Amino acid sequence: MAEDRSSLSGVSDAEAKEFHALFVSSFTAFIVIAVLAHVLAWAWRPWIPGPKGWALLDSVTAAVSMIG
Repeated sequence: MAEDRSSLSGVSDAEAKEFHALFVSSFTAFIVIAVLAHVLAWAWRPWIPGPKGWALLDSVTAAVSMIG
């Protein structure tokens, strides 16, 4: 026989709790992966220049000026 579904979404309390647990764990994993990716990107190439500015670009500019 059909279950009594009183919510607007049509899911029971047990189904809602199961979905919520899956959603929270998936969201937590996504946040951890995103933070890790941002930390690795920052370690590879910082977004804010240091006291000398974008030092990496100076060598590229010098190399291009020597060619041309």
